[in-house]
Amino acid sequence: MKADLQEFSASRPGLFIVFGLPGTGKTTFARALAERLGLPHFNTDIIRAELGRKQQYDLRDKSFIYARMLERARGELQKGKGVILDGTFHREIFRNPFTELAVDLEIPVKWIEVTAKAAIVRQRVSGTRPYSEADFEVYLKIRKEFEPLKGEVFRVHSDMESLPEMIDKTVEFLSE
Repeated sequence: MKADLQEFSASRPGLFIVFGLPGTGKTTFARALAERLGLPHFNTDIIRAELGRKQQYDLRDKSFIYARMLERARGELQKGKGVILDGTFHREIFRNPFTELAVDLEIPVKWIEVTAKAAIVRQRVSGTRPYSEADFEVYLKIRKEFEPLKGEVFRVHSDMESLPEMIDKTVEFLSE
């Protein structure tokens, strides 16, 4: 059954966060989900490029990028719109401000993890991608640093499901 979130998102904003390791297909998925739901989409790599901060990945720089994403999300949510965010969110210090934002605005936050096997990721990151600079070494580094998310996580598997299947499953989850 295909659920439709147009009414849901228009009547009640939500913070929908797509996260996972580099090369898992987060951005492809998040863009398709945003298009399906008619919601704005913000991505850490695109924000980094817009702000002229490519190749800057220390903790201070990452925190700066996530803070800019938080500002953009807050702006949309305060207008009564839902928003889809897209980044690794691999550490709790990057996640907490978004959870706090949802609590402050009394809106739901939904965490959607996109996964794929390492062999598939290796293939994906070996080619040029429009915004991401992450290669397989970065994937391995972030996988090692990844802190488990506390709370409910909805997972889709980009190496086992088609994009339409992933979107349909997620829309149904978000409609619950």
